[in-house]
Amino acid sequence: MKELLVVSASPHIRAKKKTAIAMRAVIIALFPALVYATYLFGLRVLFITLISILSAVVFEAMMQKMLGRKITIGDGSAVLTGLLLAFNLPPGVPWWLPAVGSGFAIVFAKQLFGGLGHNFINPALAGRAFLMASWPSLMTKEWVSPVSGTLSGIDGISAATPLSLLKNPANYGDPQLIIRQLNDPETVRNLFFGKTGGCIGETSALLLLIGGLFLLFTRIADYRIVAGYLGSFALLAIVLPTDGNVLFHLLSGGLMLGAFFMATDWVTSPVTKKGRWIFGIGCGIITIIIRIWGGYPEGVSYSILLMNVFTPVIDRMTKARIFGQLPKKGAKK
Repeated sequence: MKELLVVSASPHIRAKKKTAIAMRAVIIALFPALVYATYLFGLRVLFITLISILSAVVFEAMMQKMLGRKITIGDGSAVLTGLLLAFNLPPGVPWWLPAVGSGFAIVFAKQLFGGLGHNFINPALAGRAFLMASWPSLMTKEWVSPVSGTLSGIDGISAATPLSLLKNPANYGDPQLIIRQLNDPETVRNLFFGKTGGCIGETSALLLLIGGLFLLFTRIADYRIVAGYLGSFALLAIVLPTDGNVLFHLLSGGLMLGAFFMATDWVTSPVTKKGRWIFGIGCGIITIIIRIWGGYPEGVSYSILLMNVFTPVIDRMTKARIFGQLPKKGAKK
């Protein structure tokens, strides 16, 4: 009988899924993309990923030991943080970069706020943002051309990723010709199947889509966040002034990785159903604004981090009225 009772402060929300099971399911969903990235960029991908994961696990155990907490590295959350951080790194970065990024993610974005369930931003994205601010040249130039294609997805251009090429086409040749090539169906197919360069885990939109649909089917990821994110992004990519067509924008960069695997993080996304729609739509709006008018060609990471910060406000604004509570005067019934 004691196992059926939970004595704690509100909110009293219980889920049937165990944390460890959910973490392993996300790792499994990401595994095909990791295997394919290894094929595209070589065994260095596994080396970087392994360092990132091991560093995250070691820092997790070390911090929990120092803070007198129970060591919970077996729940898979540190492994997932390390894996997601590696997925957000160029395949040519030096070995120490994923170690530093994982350390920042675990120590400063997770454990110092109380550990799993208490962090207010996604730890992996916080680690990536820290690396971008500290070593921008390593995070934006250490690209590797894929074994079955070109870095840009266009024959003859191997010095820029697709989004970087769209951002500054004049740096690589005739701007009008490059933009036509980026919007060509062949380039879109390369983006979909993964014959382009980019970060380790963002190249194959197809494999990320398969893994993301698995998470939606098992209800580990909430469709509201994904639909709100991709829907608002696609709509604005159509109506706002941009040289890339909507399919190019949807399939390039880390959009699929962010929408399915990081924006849907249980801890840093809203609890309410309406709030999840707002969260996803906000991510989509910020992402396309950064892509079109921002200084960086990509905006996924920063959009999710910004919306993470607003999650408590969104939850407060969208919380349901307490049963038996009378509406405020002047409010609609």
